[in-house]
Amino acid sequence: MPEPAAARAVTDAATGGADRLAEVRRRIADAAREAGRDPATVTLVAVSKTHGPERVQELIDAGQRVFGENRVQEAEAKFPALKQAHPDLELHLIGPLQTNKAREAVSLFDVIESVDREKLAATLAKEMARVGRRPTCYVQVNTGEEPQKAGILPAEVDAFVASCRDMHKLPVAGLMCIPPVDEEPALHFALLAKMAARNGLPAVSMGMSADYETAVRLGATHVRVGTALFGHRGP
Repeated sequence: MPEPAAARAVTDAATGGADRLAEVRRRIADAAREAGRDPATVTLVAVSKTHGPERVQELIDAGQRVFGENRVQEAEAKFPALKQAHPDLELHLIGPLQTNKAREAVSLFDVIESVDREKLAATLAKEMARVGRRPTCYVQVNTGEEPQKAGILPAEVDAFVASCRDMHKLPVAGLMCIPPVDEEPALHFALLAKMAARNGLPAVSMGMSADYETAVRLGATHVRVGTALFGHRGP
């Protein structure tokens, strides 16, 4: 009997997801080797915002284990069951975090990449102490100094990292940035990598679907890729 159309569509989508994952991984590995780096030093964060758990499951089935979400509420609806079924999943918060969602973020995420102000750092520290769970933290840097964008200004990074470490005792491991859309991303990637090295931070999260290969060549340890893995998102 011919395969039902619905089942065939699911199979095709899963195959497509696996193929896209393999292609992105290949490009990451090629970029790393071009820069004289071990491809294993680059972690692919699959950005699954607006895509349902069934799409996430496609990539899990293909071997992906690190995912990123922009909003706490969406992640709460999607990932608890997935993490229960796959305890080795690692979930990154890559979008802005409001202080009133800090409790939920500390409980659900393994990495919080968007620490960007003193009040948030203090709130996260309090929640981590309360529940005894300490997600890894990255400081988000507004490398383009865009007024509409979250992130610590470059001139303030050293002092803020020191505050997060020394005063708030946060487990800060790296920096993250989102370059301006109309500027050469390489300049911002190089700046972020330099600031991370200066502060002794091993992790540098930079690069998305359009520029992750450039980010890898300039030292990214984590690249946040959504469209190249899942296709274009709905509204």
